[in-house]
Amino acid sequence: MSQTIALNEDHRDCLQEISNVAMGQAGDHLARLLDNFVILSIPNVAVLSPTEIAMAVQTIDDHNVSGVCQGFIGGGIAGEAMLLFNDTSFSDLAKLMEYDDELTETAEREVLIDATNILTGALLRGIAEQMDIEFSFGPPAILGQHQELDKLLSSNSVRWEQALVIEVNYKVEDHNVQCDLLVVITENSLNYLLKKLNYLLD
Repeated sequence: MSQTIALNEDHRDCLQEISNVAMGQAGDHLARLLDNFVILSIPNVAVLSPTEIAMAVQTIDDHNVSGVCQGFIGGGIAGEAMLLFNDTSFSDLAKLMEYDDELTETAEREVLIDATNILTGALLRGIAEQMDIEFSFGPPAILGQHQELDKLLSSNSVRWEQALVIEVNYKVEDHNVQCDLLVVITENSLNYLLKKLNYLLD
């Protein structure tokens, strides 16, 4: 039986600030790699059920999306990160990442995995460093390609009833590239997470 996740305002603000710093580091890494300015949103921290995630995603306004998930664990905290791209982002993203071959489905998968390694790794390492823990990462796995968002998420999110979700958005200036990165931390990790946040708040 799962517990109800209750996050007070101090915890939320602390986690948002941690995420903001980590997001900036990841965005800077991406900007240097692509040699383009990256526009960042303010991180959104919320407790969500699986069905609420699709509604919460800010910028996925296209009918079809592609996504990758990657699990992480460390310091008693486990979860997964999901990187979601509008299908319209692929062409520009591939050019920026210097993929010169035809953009086949296999090439799109390579672009997705490479983008995940850049953004997810940098963001989670930034969060872990500030919380004085170290995350181990599982291999990235393709959630799906060219699917409606709710269908893409449904097969991945049935293992939990609610979770703490950190959502950050990246957009590459002057290019049709935008993505949402969701960090999902489930109920079982909440006590460890709150202990870390309380330590930082003291």
